[in-house]
Amino acid sequence: MNSFFAGIGGFDLGFEKAGFDISYICEINDYCNKVLDMHWPDVARGYDINEVMPSDIPQADVWCGGFPCQDISVARGSLSRLGLNGARSGLFYRFAELIEAKKPEVVLIENVGGLFNSNKGHDLLVVLKTMSDLGYAVAWRLLNSRYFGVPQSRPRVYICCWKKSPSAALRSMFNPEPNAALEGERKAFLKESTPDGKFPRVPTVGYCLAATSGRHTGTDWSRTYATCEDGIRRLTPIECERLQGFPDDWTKATNGYDPEESDSLRYAAIGNAVSVPVVETIARRIAGILAEAPQRRALSNKALSAYPVFNGSEWLDLPDEEDVPAEQKIVWPKSGLVWEGRYIVAKANTAPSSPVPSSLYEIIQHGRMEDRYYLSPNAAEGILRRVDNNNRHLFEPLRDGLERLSGRKA
Repeated sequence: MNSFFAGIGGFDLGFEKAGFDISYICEINDYCNKVLDMHWPDVARGYDINEVMPSDIPQADVWCGGFPCQDISVARGSLSRLGLNGARSGLFYRFAELIEAKKPEVVLIENVGGLFNSNKGHDLLVVLKTMSDLGYAVAWRLLNSRYFGVPQSRPRVYICCWKKSPSAALRSMFNPEPNAALEGERKAFLKESTPDGKFPRVPTVGYCLAATSGRHTGTDWSRTYATCEDGIRRLTPIECERLQGFPDDWTKATNGYDPEESDSLRYAAIGNAVSVPVVETIARRIAGILAEAPQRRALSNKALSAYPVFNGSEWLDLPDEEDVPAEQKIVWPKSGLVWEGRYIVAKANTAPSSPVPSSLYEIIQHGRMEDRYYLSPNAAEGILRRVDNNNRHLFEPLRDGLERLSGRKA
């Protein structure tokens, strides 16, 4: 496997767990490169993808890349969402040029759910059309990490592209079994996972980790906090690593950094990473298909009809970008399959057919953490103000703890 926009190696670790060798890693962030140096010191490396030449890249069955999402993410607000026109997310085009030059058998891409409506849906069209024009069958699907064994609600779009093999793309991303029944998704943010009388008190599922420094100013309520006997604290870097499926201290590249600076770099890097268990699940499917005879990878109507999520769907023409006015909104389904310029909608949800249960309490560290992780009374008051102004509801033990810390409640 070759890895681009590698970050802290989430793709690499997931594929390694599935039995792949990592043959090339490309990453531009200096701190992330320190992390990668700790775990893959002998793997061939690239730095700036704009400077990478096809001849630099070794042959590999699979290429992975979570091209930067900063210009696509809804967290940035509509005014700054440049999509693929942005300098960072636009690196997809360079990635595509390298794919065209080397034509790996499989390409796996991950990005934020905002890709569905970035530039009114035109950005996803560009990605699907580009890969289709390069001769790949493309399956895409929104998947949520919370159903793969980590207690973090993290919906991300995964795009799996197989060279001239629609059946392989289909089987990499979809199950022949019916969708899993998903109930009480929102309630999990408010339902307690802590055993009676135990601390820290936390809900069943945490909010999506953001690529931020981790410092708390009281302006952000939609983070996950632990309510402890001795105060309210943010999650530690180790807990965030666990929420993404990494081993403890995976990102602890501390040389030359003070603890606060190191924490900030770790939080940002972990928040930008892919969830390892989701990648490992897809990687194991890819490995199984690569081991098959190539003739099994053809797609037939019979094969498609064996997947309930495609029942009742019809093939539609994938529009050309130049034929769709820029102001026209393209509404994309959250999953589907593209082959030879046509696509079919899959009615799949964000979970595998057998979701893997998890609980936030199981990954929380116990005992007194260092002082820098605890909220101040001012931060507590700021969070409460934001919650009330936005008419939001908090996990009840957290609400109670914040009110006590802020002085609202004795």
